[in-house]
Amino acid sequence: MTGRHCSLTRQPDPVLAPGLAAERRSALIGGRPMWVNGTVLHYHFFDRDSDGSVIAVPGTGETRRVGWVGAERQRNVVRECFAEWAGLGIGLSFAEVDDRSEAELRIGFQVGDGSWSAVGRDALRLGHNERTMNFGWDLTVPGERAMALHEIGHALGMLHEHQSPFAGIHWDDEAVYAELAGPPNHWDRETTRFNILRKLDRDEVNGSLWDPQSIMEFPFTSGLILEPEQFRAGLNPPGTLSPLDKEFVLRWYPPVGTRLPEELVPFRSAPLRLRPGEQADFRIEPRQTREYTVGVFGDADAVAVLFEERDGVPRYVTGEDDGGSPDNATLRARLVKGRRYVVRVRLYSVRGSGETAVMCW
Repeated sequence: MTGRHCSLTRQPDPVLAPGLAAERRSALIGGRPMWVNGTVLHYHFFDRDSDGSVIAVPGTGETRRVGWVGAERQRNVVRECFAEWAGLGIGLSFAEVDDRSEAELRIGFQVGDGSWSAVGRDALRLGHNERTMNFGWDLTVPGERAMALHEIGHALGMLHEHQSPFAGIHWDDEAVYAELAGPPNHWDRETTRFNILRKLDRDEVNGSLWDPQSIMEFPFTSGLILEPEQFRAGLNPPGTLSPLDKEFVLRWYPPVGTRLPEELVPFRSAPLRLRPGEQADFRIEPRQTREYTVGVFGDADAVAVLFEERDGVPRYVTGEDDGGSPDNATLRARLVKGRRYVVRVRLYSVRGSGETAVMCW
């Protein structure tokens, strides 16, 4: 990657109940942004003349309206990068859609607004006419393709590698502020602090080791890093998916088998028998059309998501995350006879000694 950096916007910190055990808190913080495995992430490129917004012109105090629509050659770079992530054999897949209301990921190419992405499931908080990802410069320029891989990494739930508490980086803070205040980034001090100097919580990071070769690592010029000594002359990641990047996404999103999930029969509970971080999938084939409830039971934190299979592809219906609350995830939806549905339950942590189960009724 070049000196153009990704500027994430600050999201509200998760509200966790006071007094949570350290293990439970760690599982909740680390797992919150991650999608349930088997999800098809639909992406849409903004394509209307009306798609755009007003941005500040650096150094002038003026503003101007800039569109979000990108050239086809830019879109092709992003398509290729989605394909590269999918080519690892992960349990997520990607599909481009024309209808933005069907897309979890909505992509703009607004010049002057930098490059950024919502992190994982934070994309679901944004409205259908809002971007979840933006590219602020030409991705076809040599070295810029890495930015598309990087932003898709954020969309999968990954964070900036240089902010890992395991990195042991000692910055020359004022040099960093001065570097990022100039072109091409034009960041204020808070943006630089949030995206560069701030250390992440140990529970947020992609792994227990710092990976300076990661696609989620920024390049830095000489004089910004004081320690480790070998990076005083600069840090230059290759701009490709590293072995640890691949290991991380395959751990969270292992390949999905072709075997049909176990059927969840109404009024009959199915034990989950999951360890923290594991997932169980069940199919529902309604015998009648009506409103159904799907609920998780037991002293556990979990996220449950219901999909409807359309032409063999799972489409999101509804979901609930009970993480950190005393309640259990409960989904309600109208299910249609003759169609097939899949409920996916991922466990954050178990907070009691009893068994956990799922039931529909």
